[in-house]
Amino acid sequence: MDLSGWVDRWAGFAPGKPALAFAGEEMTYRALAGRIDRLAAVLRHRLGVQRGDRVAWLGYNHGAAVALLFACARLRAIFLPLNWRLAPPEHRLMLDDATPRALFVESGFREATEGVCRPGDSFRRVVVGDAHPGWVHYDTLMAEGDRLVQGWQGAEADDPVVICYTSGTTGAPKGAVLTQNNLFFNAVNSTHMHDLVSGDRVLTTLPLFHVGGLNIQTLPALHAGATVMLHPKFDADATFDAIRDFRPTLTVLVPTQIRVLIDHPRWATADLSSLRCITTGSSVVPEALIRQVQDRGIPLIQVYGSTETGPLAAFQRIDDAKVKLGSAGREAIHCSVRVVDLDGADLPSGTSGEILVKGPNVTGGYWNDTRATAQALRDGWFCTGDVGHFDEDGYLYVDGRKKDMIISGGENIYPAALESILAECPRILEAAVVGRPDDFWGEEVVAVVVPRDASLTAADVLNLFAGRVARYKHPRDVVFVDRLPRNALGKLRKDEIRRMLPKAMETGSP
Repeated sequence: MDLSGWVDRWAGFAPGKPALAFAGEEMTYRALAGRIDRLAAVLRHRLGVQRGDRVAWLGYNHGAAVALLFACARLRAIFLPLNWRLAPPEHRLMLDDATPRALFVESGFREATEGVCRPGDSFRRVVVGDAHPGWVHYDTLMAEGDRLVQGWQGAEADDPVVICYTSGTTGAPKGAVLTQNNLFFNAVNSTHMHDLVSGDRVLTTLPLFHVGGLNIQTLPALHAGATVMLHPKFDADATFDAIRDFRPTLTVLVPTQIRVLIDHPRWATADLSSLRCITTGSSVVPEALIRQVQDRGIPLIQVYGSTETGPLAAFQRIDDAKVKLGSAGREAIHCSVRVVDLDGADLPSGTSGEILVKGPNVTGGYWNDTRATAQALRDGWFCTGDVGHFDEDGYLYVDGRKKDMIISGGENIYPAALESILAECPRILEAAVVGRPDDFWGEEVVAVVVPRDASLTAADVLNLFAGRVARYKHPRDVVFVDRLPRNALGKLRKDEIRRMLPKAMETGSP
């Protein structure tokens, strides 16, 4: 059965139940099933989409994007969500790499897309929203579509269904290919993580171009027969309004979003009682942030993974939230996780090494990139590039990225632990820790800080580490900046932060 069978089955069990809430309207499971059916017919008979063809989407979170993914699944085609935060030349790189058969663009992005398209492009351009000359209009196309009654065969588990491009912070982005089987097992993992049931109400504010928005709860909720509210993009007031009116039981928020909500005037008085928990991830989560959420009576549970793992590789459940504060949880029910040394040997609990992941949720490789695939997958194990350790109870803790590790005076220093200390300081808005080349030490530790308090000094920042971590881990310099560069999910762009640093001062010998 292809993924669209999830919606078809629920349309049989509960035809009048809301599947999607979007832009003030609700779409029932029966209506969503019909939309998928008609859209699949349009793709096949009007746009010529065949098995293996790519169909791109550029726009905010939208019901049409969800239906498009399921329609691709039905035709054994591949859904290609584009990151709307990228510049047109970056979109062009992805279009050249994936060569889609059709490009669906929300009308607000049409003008920017005009500069991307070339006269020789073979893909059909479809605009969703306002009609425009030279573009096929989505509503007209759907009105002309017939129900698909023949000409397709059921998908197989290993059929690719989504290409998600990585953020590409160190070179050209890579397209991780996820199969129908990957998404199915990721949904099962999510069901176990959240105790997800058909009675749940999921609020999605993360972008669907990323597996965090698409796969942590959104698709798993539709597998479970739950109701999903889609917000076009994150907005603090809209989120508080939805929590008040929609009464979600589950939502996913990355740490940056949580910080925005906590700093909002409505945080202290908002009624959060409908939420069974909030799920977070995408970066190391400071303990101070976890406590602030849990002080409001809401468990904050963490998920660990990446685009290539679907993303659910390890996670906490609600009972873990307080007893394993800061942990990324245990291995997902359909996933295996190892921590290994440089030779690939398993390390004992308490010892840090690279995190490897294997399971039916893990990508088989990158689109058109056999070299990157060979580098990332070792005997079926995905090499995450993350550094972490297990505790004695089998809970995973993420220490940072291998490439972010600072080697100073021969000692390995992981920035995440230092960043957690900085995050606890109420006088600091945000901060990052990076390494800077140094003739004597090899690298020196630098704290890059956005102050909340204008009177904050470098000495104040350095004093935060006294008695908390070993002296060799202490920053040797503090750089104050107005903002820190982040990617679409709020992850710090460490490469850009390093470029912001002034040259090292003469520090002399130890």
